[in-house]
Amino acid sequence: MKTDCRLAFALVTALAVAGCAVNPVTKQPELSTMSTQREAEIGAEASKVVAEQIGLVEDPELARYVEAVGQRLAQRSPRQDTAYHFAVANMEVPNAFALPGGWIYLSRGLLVLTNSEAELANVLGHEIAHVAARHAASREAHSIGAGLLSMMGSVVSTATLGVGAGIGRLFQIAGAGAIASYSRGQERQADEIGQELAAFSGWDPKALSRFLETLEIDTELEDEPSQLPDFLSSHPLTGDRIARSAQHAATLTIAPGAPIAASREAFLKKLDGLLVGPDPAHGLFRGGRFLHPGLAMTIDFPSGWTTHNSEQVVAAISPDEDALIALQIQEEGNDAKTAALRFAEAHRVALSDERALTIAGRPAYRAVAMAQTQDGRLGFELCWIAHRDMIFRFTGMAPADRFGRHQAALARTSQSFGNLSATELASIHDLRLRVVRAQGGESLAALSRRTGNAMSLEKTAIANSLATDAVLAAGDPVKIAIKVRYAR
Repeated sequence: MKTDCRLAFALVTALAVAGCAVNPVTKQPELSTMSTQREAEIGAEASKVVAEQIGLVEDPELARYVEAVGQRLAQRSPRQDTAYHFAVANMEVPNAFALPGGWIYLSRGLLVLTNSEAELANVLGHEIAHVAARHAASREAHSIGAGLLSMMGSVVSTATLGVGAGIGRLFQIAGAGAIASYSRGQERQADEIGQELAAFSGWDPKALSRFLETLEIDTELEDEPSQLPDFLSSHPLTGDRIARSAQHAATLTIAPGAPIAASREAFLKKLDGLLVGPDPAHGLFRGGRFLHPGLAMTIDFPSGWTTHNSEQVVAAISPDEDALIALQIQEEGNDAKTAALRFAEAHRVALSDERALTIAGRPAYRAVAMAQTQDGRLGFELCWIAHRDMIFRFTGMAPADRFGRHQAALARTSQSFGNLSATELASIHDLRLRVVRAQGGESLAALSRRTGNAMSLEKTAIANSLATDAVLAAGDPVKIAIKVRYAR
């Protein structure tokens, strides 16, 4: 009851301070607790998390191209009091999202599925519309209380003693509602505004419905749901939405304007070399075994646990979600014991059952700790390992009353830290997008065999907006994926 009163008071106070604002798209007054300055601050902070936790595609030419398309659209945005930024996120899942303050991202997985500059422009226009209509700000007025509770509940256990800080920060932003899923009404509004921006800037607004159809087919093909946070999957693909976008496009007139890429083939060439699928440079899972070619190391996580991999942390959660183990780099150095003592002092935790040991020929230090948190008393299985002039820390954790049940598995994981073998390294490959030309009368299957295409026939058809039994004309540009041996 006291918590409800505090949240209610906070909400009333925030609304009183913020008052009414005029939505730059609808021109109607609306309640908002987020000022333009606050939007910019949240967006700038969140953009750092995206860069750290997801990563950006390091292709300057592609980045400049996406930025050029985005900025042409942004010039037509009904909201000009914010700076717009565009980037390609290093995500294999097809997606696009916008942060408050004008930070807009496309995933490389989404670019793999695009087939024209007009499709790209409509997607970017949709995200610009979310920013222009201040959808994140309007959501905050309705969800400030629930968002705060969600944020605290999501990160309290992982943030304790610095455990899983990378996961915690990402979940914190999702829980706060800053980039959470939009309502159907907001999505519809963003579709319409995005199409209008595209048409006013010289691109065909019908490309949005075509691209939504491609995404719908691709979603049906993928058997396994994404394990990414919901805010990265906030675009419901429905027949109604596709039909609405096609109807709205029919009402719009395309303004004169030359495309930035002169032809479809020129557009596809912008994507040539793009990574398809997982990025081996960040490590990869094969079942419960984690391999990191850049660090030349492996780890065996418990069978059946849900795994997570980002640039900052590798982690696994037990099937009952009552235990977690995370690996992250704590600091530079080679003295595992000193690193352990420094960690204990910094976090004011008492270590017990301490001992020095050697793991895969590397100096290591292991300890146990107990700590009282808002979620109750937690047990920790900790292990520090010196590797390549860095100290890696395994942090295994579970509620105190279940810690004994998981402790052996947590310890086995940390002690499985090993060397990546030459055979394992040789087995790691990149998949890179390539644009090839079809021969006259060639089928998609025949082209795949001739070019060594590593994508499935179904995925290749979707990526090129073709039927699997399509007959190709001579010279038709087709996107395929080529397997390339990973090079550190």
